[in-house]
Amino acid sequence: MDIIRILLSILLPPLGVFLQVGLGTHFWINIILTILGYFPGVIHAIYIIAKK
Repeated sequence: MDIIRILLSILLPPLGVFLQVGLGTHFWINIILTILGYFPGVIHAIYIIAKK
């Protein structure tokens, strides 16, 4: 399942974080990072998924 989350995180970073942690703080941080720049959002999303 983590491979699917990582692939979704590359396409849509907030979606991958949402599937991992739900509507928590990390989700909103990822939304902000994705708005500021696509790559920071992807890096944060992969970090959150890999941290599990």
